[in-house]
Amino acid sequence: MSFWPKSRKARRRLTILLAIAPVLALAVGLALYGMRDAISLFYTPAQAQEAKVPAGRKVQLGGLVQAGSVVKHPGGDVEFVVADHKATALVKFHGDLPDLFREGQGIVAQGTFDESGVFIAKQVLAKHDERYMPREVSKALKEQGEWRGEGSGPPAYDGKTAP
Repeated sequence: MSFWPKSRKARRRLTILLAIAPVLALAVGLALYGMRDAISLFYTPAQAQEAKVPAGRKVQLGGLVQAGSVVKHPGGDVEFVVADHKATALVKFHGDLPDLFREGQGIVAQGTFDESGVFIAKQVLAKHDERYMPREVSKALKEQGEWRGEGSGPPAYDGKTAP
């Protein structure tokens, strides 16, 4: 019993397949290798600590901006703490924060952790209206049992609108 088919037509098909398969595998491998830096995983501060995210790896860090943690330095540097009720992470950012950035709200920051565990953000994304929270943040908070969004009870009175 031979591997090579007896039919001339079948041999031609097998030869073409054997010639194309390595080229296709190489193309897929090169595409995946080229996209390795484009993949950005999402973590909450607790998940990032648990996963021990290596310094320099591009990730998204999401959670709630801790009240009283925002410090603006001269020259456009900003520091704040992102929390998820299990852990916190110090975030440093250089640039203008979104207009809707506030303490106590959900954000997603894109960047890398440095060797000391500080998150160096390249971009900060904030919610766009009063009830929106980034999907990744709300999902992670729900998984931790800390969700306080829609459906978790009556809305809290904010002192500004009529109850």
